[in-house]
Amino acid sequence: MPEFLIKAVSRTGETVETLRSAPDETTLVRQLQEEDLLPLRITPAGRRPWLWLRPGLRQRRLRQKEVLVFTRELATLLGAGLPLDRSLKVLLQLFPEDSRLHQVTARVLEQVKGGAQLSAALEAEGGAFSKLYVNMVRAGEAGGTLDQILERLADHLERARELRASVLTAMLYPSILVVMALASLLVLLTFVVPQFEEMFASAGKELPLATRVVMGLAHGVQTYGWAALIVVLLAVRGFQLWLVEPRRRYRFHRWLLRLPLVGELLVRLDVARFSQTLATLLTAGVALLPALAIVRETLSNRVLQEAVREAAERLRSGGDISAALEATGHFPVMALQMIRLGEETGNLPRMLERMAGIYEGEVRTAIQRMLTLLEPVLIVGLGVVIAGIILSILVAVVSVNELAF
Repeated sequence: MPEFLIKAVSRTGETVETLRSAPDETTLVRQLQEEDLLPLRITPAGRRPWLWLRPGLRQRRLRQKEVLVFTRELATLLGAGLPLDRSLKVLLQLFPEDSRLHQVTARVLEQVKGGAQLSAALEAEGGAFSKLYVNMVRAGEAGGTLDQILERLADHLERARELRASVLTAMLYPSILVVMALASLLVLLTFVVPQFEEMFASAGKELPLATRVVMGLAHGVQTYGWAALIVVLLAVRGFQLWLVEPRRRYRFHRWLLRLPLVGELLVRLDVARFSQTLATLLTAGVALLPALAIVRETLSNRVLQEAVREAAERLRSGGDISAALEATGHFPVMALQMIRLGEETGNLPRMLERMAGIYEGEVRTAIQRMLTLLEPVLIVGLGVVIAGIILSILVAVVSVNELAF
């Protein structure tokens, strides 16, 4: 019988990691649900050695836009009164046959026809759908409100996509600026500067120091540029492997939070993700402690992940979530006050949604502020470098011409 490595959370918020045997993943999910365990991850035991050989390897997920389309269309069909299997059949006709979304939908439909729940079928896709997505669908199935949950999921995915798009759009101009500047430097050092080398060599006069430095740099780029590129790629990969170890990644993420501007931006980004995801889960009927365990997996910073874990531990002993998060010392004061107000008014999900909107706006503002400072620095800095190379050549040319006369 196949063995699976599972990570699940109980209704009290306790995380369970163990090795279990089951005929298939669908049966295992059903067994865990009967034991009041909410699965977070199910991995065939045979895949683990391969994952250890490839640190950081992730099973391929559907693109965010594809998941959004799938969710929105399925919610619409279910809301119109169509049964689940019929809705999935309609979706198959909407997606191109050669698309991955069509293939995923076809496999999900086959499992649903075989008696599996939609959540189990989605989870069996091996990471195509996130833990948040699968657990939200599972909560909708348990409450008989699958169409409403899918609508909320679609709204959640759309907001996340809009935030990501705004961040990428804001970073587009600086990225183009850096790429074009580096390309200009590369052209100068590999094609323009070497054209003057023979002329300077025949002049028989010692060149200015700045010109000698530029010539040496150009010679180095031409001779060892490929080696430098390989070294950079190996260094990046080595750094990724170095971050695989949890303690090292925690220290690195803690260092990131201490950086001016960057630290504040990372905190706001994760607080926005925390509040929006937790609001979605609580609205779907997921209990607070299991919801915190799921939310923790969606955060990008290990320090904040640990803070949420500590808050969940304190909640098991009683108390409010606002007090538990405040004790960690990593959440902003305004966020804590809004959570406390939501608890006092008995409308925590709605307050979390408002908090998500506020912090998403702050993220956009912080990025715009950073770019406002970064763009002139890049323009002036790279302009000075290019101007320095050109001036070093001009000085040498003037010096050679003076020698000729």
